Amino acid sequence: MRAGRWLMVSLLISCAVWAEVSPPLPQTLEEAGAQRQRAASMRAEAERRHEAEQKNCYTRFLVNDCLAAAKKRYTATIIEARQLDQPARDFERAVKRQEVEAKEAQRLADQPRREAGQQESAERFRAEEAAQAAAREQKLAAKAAKAEEGRRKEAARQAKRQAKLEKRAQQETEREARQAAREAGKPAGGAAAD
Repeated sequence: MRAGRWLMVSLLISCAVWAEVSPPLPQTLEEAGAQRQRAASMRAEAERRHEAEQKNCYTRFLVNDCLAAAKKRYTATIIEARQLDQPARDFERAVKRQEVEAKEAQRLADQPRREAGQQESAERFRAEEAAQAAAREQKLAAKAAKAEEGRRKEAARQAKRQAKLEKRAQQETEREARQAAREAGKPAGGAAAD
């Protein structure tokens, strides 16, 4: 019993001394991560030890005193872990804030270049659109000219065909007139021969 109290008193004193000594401030993200990992393992160990001590307390005669002492040890370890974790967390937060500020500064510095690039891209796009529109117009004009040429050729073919038909009709009329004249002259000539 006396040894248990001595152990508890020495543990409390060491926790109090540790609480007064501030944990080292991390200088890199790796150190901060390692420090936070140690704090997490301290919390996990405190949880495991607290559960074991609580089970052990129920086997003793002074259960409440034992539970209170276990709770004090647990709380002291959690506080110690928190004191170890807080500077690391603050350092990580400060580093992230600096990274965000640096990215924002870089974004602001790059903004004129980005805007110039966007304006150049927009001008190039407008020029390409104008060129495509001119090409479309030229293509449409070529199609219209080709269609007009086709209509002219078709009209010329139709006129030639019409002239040919008219010539044929005239020749037919002349032939019929000659034949009619021959036939009109034959009976008179045929009756004279008889």
